[in-house]
Amino acid sequence: MKVSLFATCLVDMFQSNVGKATVELLERLGCEIDFPESQVCCGQPSYNSGYVKESKEAMKLMIETFKDAEYVVSPSGSCAYMFKEYPHIFAGDPVWEPKAKQLADKTYELTQFIVEVLKVEDVGARFEGTATYHTSCHMTRLLGVKEPPMILLKNVKGLKFTELPGKEKCCGFGGTFSVKMAQISEQMVDEKVQHVEETGAEYLIGADAGCLMNIGGRIERKGKPIKVMHIAEILNSR
Repeated sequence: MKVSLFATCLVDMFQSNVGKATVELLERLGCEIDFPESQVCCGQPSYNSGYVKESKEAMKLMIETFKDAEYVVSPSGSCAYMFKEYPHIFAGDPVWEPKAKQLADKTYELTQFIVEVLKVEDVGARFEGTATYHTSCHMTRLLGVKEPPMILLKNVKGLKFTELPGKEKCCGFGGTFSVKMAQISEQMVDEKVQHVEETGAEYLIGADAGCLMNIGGRIERKGKPIKVMHIAEILNSR
């Protein structure tokens, strides 16, 4: 099975270890991975800020970049969801709407792809420690991926899992929201960090780099002894 990796901006620039873990994990599960080098930002930050026309240029490039892919897999529910939005954004365009739909139909978030396409629920991972999981808004509410991460984490040998109080609440990142509404965002992430502490977990796991960067940054500033890890890193542990 051939998979094209949609790495995302944050993984590419700040969390390359997540991209590496994603590739190693999928290869171990029998996938052949390629990385289209012409990929750029999916356009979500500028689109959500109201720059629709300008965002479409980046979107068109991404559509062309992945046009020959069999499957497109991303270690980010938020960015994978943005590809799903492309057909709506290009609705009525006789050229780009069908191309956008083709891309949307073959795009998956990492855990979704493993469970729903590869039909694997135990990847053979082993990770010693106590952890809790942050359910990111875009991945859970918009993309609709809820069960796959839980299924995979529960089968990680040695991992002691504890439920996160208020898991349905936003961490305060929200892309440009954390910049435009910094004070509100800070209060939201402080509440999230407090809930993580309440679990007594050593590790906070998530599936969206933006959320993990936001929560992890606050944890570091507060001097809390909690390590933040992407689910790909956990699932790639042996």
